[in-house]
Amino acid sequence: MQTLDPARTALVLVDLMPRIAALPLAPRTGAEVVAASLDLAEAFRAAGAPVIAIRVERPGVVEQPPGSELVAEVAEAADEVVVKRTIGGFHGTGLDELLRERGAETLVFGGIATNLGVESTARAASDHGYALLFVEEALAALTEEEHRAAVGLNLPRFGEVVGRSAVRLG
Repeated sequence: MQTLDPARTALVLVDLMPRIAALPLAPRTGAEVVAASLDLAEAFRAAGAPVIAIRVERPGVVEQPPGSELVAEVAEAADEVVVKRTIGGFHGTGLDELLRERGAETLVFGGIATNLGVESTARAASDHGYALLFVEEALAALTEEEHRAAVGLNLPRFGEVVGRSAVRLG
C-alpha cells in the first residue's frame, strides 16, 4: 500500500449521472458506486486533492436526455466538471490541461461503466503518462462479465486495481 501525495493526485469520477447510475449494473448498483465515489471524494477534498467529475453529452442533439446532469452530490463534491462527447474523457475536453494545471501525476478512478467510459478515459490517461489507480468498489458495468474482464484483464495493463482501503492520501 502506498501513500499518495495529494499535491500530485486527482480523483477522476466518470459518468456518475442519474440516467447511467439507474441502469441495471454489476457487480454493484449505481447507488453503491456513487456512495463509494462520494467516500473517495470526501477523502480527497479533506486532503486538498482535486476531484474531477466527467459527464457525457450526446453530440448533435438539441436537448440531452433526462438525467444527463451529474448526480447532485457528485456535482457538489467536484472541484471541476468536464463534459465529454465521446466515450473517453480526454478527446476535445481540455482534461489533460486541467489535470496538469493542478499538478496531477497520479489519477484515481471511479465511475460507470468500468469497461466503457472509465476504461476509455484510462487508456488515454496512460497515453498521456499518468500513473493510474482504479478503486474496484467505485466501479460497475452493465454486466458482471464486462466488469470482471475490465478489472481482471484490461485495467491492470494501464495501472493498478485496488480496494478502497489501499487509497491513502498523506
